[in-house]
Amino acid sequence: MFFRKKPPETRTYDKETLRPVIRASICTGERAAGFQDIRTGKITEVMLLRTPADLEEFQRLYQIADGEITVRY
Repeated sequence: MFFRKKPPETRTYDKETLRPVIRASICTGERAAGFQDIRTGKITEVMLLRTPADLEEFQRLYQIADGEITVRY
């Protein structure tokens, strides 16, 4: 029995209407990664960021470069 390795999972988002952001709380320090609608400004959170590895996982899943993510407080 040989098992095939699953290819790494990737997800997509509409780059014309959404921009990747990190929502950070000034009081608690909690951070969440997600996408902000360019027209309305509404942020949809995708995952909680507890470690730097979580941010790297978010960037890998959605194929986002380092300079593309902005932080919103």
